[in-house]
Amino acid sequence: MTFAVIIALALIVASYLIGSVSFAVLVSRGMGLQDPRSFGSKNPGATNVLRSGNKTAAVLTLIGDAAKGSVAVLGTAWIAHYMGMSSAIVAASAIAVFLGHVFPVFLGFKGGKGVATALGVLLALSPWLGVATLLTWVIVAYATRYSSLAAIASAIFAPLYYLLGAGVAWPMNKSFAIAIVVISVLLLFRHQANISRLLTGKETRIGSKKGKS
Repeated sequence: MTFAVIIALALIVASYLIGSVSFAVLVSRGMGLQDPRSFGSKNPGATNVLRSGNKTAAVLTLIGDAAKGSVAVLGTAWIAHYMGMSSAIVAASAIAVFLGHVFPVFLGFKGGKGVATALGVLLALSPWLGVATLLTWVIVAYATRYSSLAAIASAIFAPLYYLLGAGVAWPMNKSFAIAIVVISVLLLFRHQANISRLLTGKETRIGSKKGKS
């Protein structure tokens, strides 16, 4: 095993571990709030933390989860560039940090749905792509008051935005394109229950104190 391969594997593992840090749990614990895994959807994410009634905790969770996605990808990109490594390592890091959030080793592999972390990843891979995806989430969430529907729409449009903007708003990178598709598919997979509830009219809206999401 060459030194470059060892470094690449270390970067991927480090990204996964960064993703495994749950800001929903840490922020809630630090602010003396109920563990987000014990109420609502029992999902350790910003939307469920909001159900505690503490908007500051929800915002801090959102920022933390997005930041870890960006930090992992940008850190990997910097090291990969310095060592002359392929951009495929950066793409692998993007998937790894997302998987860390969704299946965190520190929480028994039961994590959040990854919306904020995915946003952080997109902002790191391409800021304009991240902004376009964020605007999609905001517009859908504002119009429908469904966080899950906004996330689903964003997951569908992110790969399309990337392909449509490639060569115009940002350079085309096949490894990044694959990573974005993989993350989007995983996001949709994590929202299966939400999709079912949306179809049956049982999904809860943003700001609900109780229920599932």
